[in-house]
Amino acid sequence: MSPAHAAAPTARRIARDEITGIVLAGGLGRRMSADGQGVDKGLRSLHGRPLVAHAIERLAPQVGALIVNANRNLERYRAFGWPVVSDEVGGFAGPLAGLHAGMRAARTRYVATVPCDSPWLPLDLVERLAAALAAAPAARIAVARTGAQPHPVFALAERTLADDLERFLASGRRRIDAWYAPLGAVEVDFGDEAPFRNLNTLKELGEQESA
Repeated sequence: MSPAHAAAPTARRIARDEITGIVLAGGLGRRMSADGQGVDKGLRSLHGRPLVAHAIERLAPQVGALIVNANRNLERYRAFGWPVVSDEVGGFAGPLAGLHAGMRAARTRYVATVPCDSPWLPLDLVERLAAALAAAPAARIAVARTGAQPHPVFALAERTLADDLERFLASGRRRIDAWYAPLGAVEVDFGDEAPFRNLNTLKELGEQESA
């Protein structure tokens, strides 16, 4: 067969079994507490179930393995049936610290992150991020967005970025977009913003309970 008629190369497919999901539940939850001192937001109830249970239910079928990142109430999180890891970086350093801990614990080539307070996350989130990452050979991370708004805690990344992330955190930086910007990230437009809505406050949680 001549080169002119050779079949075009097929983009590599990232299989579900190559991905570990990380549910990020390690934050302080200050906005969710009445006194501003913070609560374990993942364990707040929505329609009779903890917020983290909603996130796990939607993410688990999309990945080959799953890890919960939590820094308090570890036994309660283990009761959901998945491994629980705490931040290696102290001081409740934010979602990047949870991603870092999950990367260190995972054994798959890729990790996918979601926050514990987004109970309606897309059921095709990981599939679409994986397709975009596989189609962009120079990229090492895929991030969800809706319109012009990126959602950096909804991401799929190579696990080998753990060392790079550790150096970033050691420098005192915490912004997710500042970390992934130099990595040739690919953004994936999901169009509908509703599935990415998170419940940050008691008011928002109460509105959903009564809806």
